[in-house]
Amino acid sequence: MFREALRDGPPWWYAAGAPGQKARLTVRLLEPVSRLVAALGERRWRQIAPYHAMLPVICIGNFTVGGTGKTPLALHVASLLTERGERPVFLTRGYGGRITGPHLVNGDRDDSGSVGDEALLLAGHHPTVVARDRALGARLIEQLANAVGGPTALIMDDGLQNPALAKDLTLAVVDGRRGIGNGHVLPAGPLRAPLAVQMARTDAIIVNTPQAGTAPDTNGDARAADWLRQQFTGPVLDAHPQVTGDIRWLAGSRWVAFAGIGNPTRFYDLLRHHGADLTDTISFRDHHAFTDVDAARVLAVAKQLGAGLVTTEKDLVRLSGDGAAGELRQAARALPIRLHLEARDNLRLISLLETTLRKRNGT
Repeated sequence: MFREALRDGPPWWYAAGAPGQKARLTVRLLEPVSRLVAALGERRWRQIAPYHAMLPVICIGNFTVGGTGKTPLALHVASLLTERGERPVFLTRGYGGRITGPHLVNGDRDDSGSVGDEALLLAGHHPTVVARDRALGARLIEQLANAVGGPTALIMDDGLQNPALAKDLTLAVVDGRRGIGNGHVLPAGPLRAPLAVQMARTDAIIVNTPQAGTAPDTNGDARAADWLRQQFTGPVLDAHPQVTGDIRWLAGSRWVAFAGIGNPTRFYDLLRHHGADLTDTISFRDHHAFTDVDAARVLAVAKQLGAGLVTTEKDLVRLSGDGAAGELRQAARALPIRLHLEARDNLRLISLLETTLRKRNGT
């Protein structure tokens, strides 16, 4: 039995081929709302004067709602910068957290309820600032940069649609299986703004597609990269999620997988690709705040099936406390995932980063 009913959008957003009559009617009914959403977004861009930070700003975003792999790309970009002697710092909204910021995340004191799961995950690798107001967040980072050994580059997580901070380089991640869906703006489709508008603010697109054999291509969106290359004048780079570390513990064992992320199917397919025998999957909404009731249910399913528990790094950091949620954190294992670019495309990404750094440093 599979519990995958909760998704980051209705299935007709990503329907293969011509959508059904009901879906077409729904899109027509929602189009006036979509036009209003697009107009309000554009007005916001015109009304807000962006803040120009002292540090180079590299923005990681996506065109659509839901999970595309922004966090793994942010971590990959940070590693490339570190290899070049830079000291990156992350700036994130802190989605799901109470703190509005600006606030420097402390992994020992903060939890996902205060700063959000993505901020906690990022802070495990590099300094991370949470700020709903990105300009204020950038100013706090500038204070850190004035200290000896302070940050030298700012990575803005999920900021493509945010006009408050000027960007030096904008990278958009696209899910290679689902592409841009039906091409409509919310709520008629998954786009956060008209595609042409978003592309005009983007320097490069990274298409995140599962490796061959990882997942069935059920909707034809594996051609997303080719289509985007016809629409976008900048670089379109290919990437795929890659498990890191020793994962021999995964293969040949029975597992119950649970996830509260955008597009959890991609995570489940990756587990199966690496030999996991998934006896059940339990999905929650993206950034779901696990309660003890949720945790007790997941634990009970695993006990009934005699299976281990596996989840994502993001989900694991949202589990805490002395009750069932804390018990689930101790019982579950996280699958570490990073984004991998083939050598040619990785070199192109490195070139974009180095060009951005040279321009900001005046060299």
